[in-house]
Amino acid sequence: MKVSVKVPATTANLGPGFDCLGLALPIYNEITVEETVMPGSGIEINILEDNESFDVMSIPKDENNIAYKAIELLYNFIGQTVSDIKITIKTNIPVTRGLGSSASVIVGGLLAANKLLGNPADEAVLLSIASEVEGHPDNVTPAMFGGFCISSLESDGSVIYSKLDWPLDWKITVLIPDYELDTIIARSVLPENISISDAAFNVRKCAMLIDAVYKKDAELMKKSLKDRIHQPYREKLIKGFRELNEFFEDKEDIIGCVVSGAGPAILVISQNDGFEKVKDDVNIILNDLNVNCDIKTLSIENEGSKII
Repeated sequence: MKVSVKVPATTANLGPGFDCLGLALPIYNEITVEETVMPGSGIEINILEDNESFDVMSIPKDENNIAYKAIELLYNFIGQTVSDIKITIKTNIPVTRGLGSSASVIVGGLLAANKLLGNPADEAVLLSIASEVEGHPDNVTPAMFGGFCISSLESDGSVIYSKLDWPLDWKITVLIPDYELDTIIARSVLPENISISDAAFNVRKCAMLIDAVYKKDAELMKKSLKDRIHQPYREKLIKGFRELNEFFEDKEDIIGCVVSGAGPAILVISQNDGFEKVKDDVNIILNDLNVNCDIKTLSIENEGSKII
């Protein structure tokens, strides 16, 4: 028996919502888990590339693979050890670009293995395991449930989350550069401590952002996409972000420009027909900086992961 799960890409933070806000996007990985019929065959992990431009050579194909780690924790939860197992990951989400590729395989592996085992773990357990492996819940929550999610990893390992409707008129244009940025490096540039004034600034902006989404208030949203915790420090690692952010600051129908997760992908949020000019503007700015990128304008994936 085998089970396959289709999991969406995600973007996290959205400016001020560091490690707590996330949004699911309609780019997908497919993860298949099956118990092998030959006893003693061990672990087999296969990576299938939908896009040859993605560098998947660095993805572990042994016990260090994050999908396997998540599955192992699930088996441990039900008091079992992992049997001989085969994991196949069909990749379409760009790796190390800040679009939740790791979260997708964690969630996909967990949901597939749970189905294979007869669904012994409920939603709360699966989300807790996924967050433990990922380290934070901002990507795994929308990967699992879709839409715009607010989530918090509690001290006992549980996750509290809420899902809000994203305004249908707000489009996401994703700028995916042709270079990678490892999350470990992107986190290494962040300060160990921040000032109370910076923390208070982000709390205010994050609260305003959630209210703006709830009220579908584009003007309030535009004022909410500011950050003092991660973007000012990651800016030097992400070519063109500062220039794009400044350019789109006062453009009609452009709500804002933020780093996607840890980067280097960048999001431009627009309303009405604002997205139609984004591609041309981006190409002009990034060409001057010798940056190549894939540009996708997307709606939101509201349903999350699906067993197929």
